[in-house]
Amino acid sequence: MNITIISVGKLKEKYLKMGIDEYAKRLGSYAKIDFLEVPDEKAPEQLSDAEMELVKKKEGERILAKIQDNAHVIALALDGKMKTSEEMATDLDALMTYGKSKVAFVIGGSLGLHADVLKRADEKLCFGKMTLPHQLMKLVLVEQIYRSFRIIKGEPYHK
Repeated sequence: MNITIISVGKLKEKYLKMGIDEYAKRLGSYAKIDFLEVPDEKAPEQLSDAEMELVKKKEGERILAKIQDNAHVIALALDGKMKTSEEMATDLDALMTYGKSKVAFVIGGSLGLHADVLKRADEKLCFGKMTLPHQLMKLVLVEQIYRSFRIIKGEPYHK
């Protein structure tokens, strides 16, 4: 399986990068994983609704340009479906079984994802109702993908 994680903004925090690199290394025996970062749109702190929409649209266009036509797209969104680790593993296993070898997870910027990106998504996934920094979300996501493969293979994992 080829997994791509597309996210807005450059990962700067060394401790997050180290964690992501560790899980990416562990994932290497199960799947190919790529990380694509698109630039976040520079904007002032206080934005009108129209300005927020414009920022999300510009970031969304950059994201959509990175998604392959034949990829199964999973957008991380607050209104997405919440799953257990076992459910996520089952769903990834089903994608592999039915020939969906390219999966793209999408993490939006601080304002979230534009409607066009959500429309392109095959499903929406929510990790909880709390707001997390999108850089931290990348680490949480890659850990859960790794955990999913451990579950699929029947290997032990920390509960």
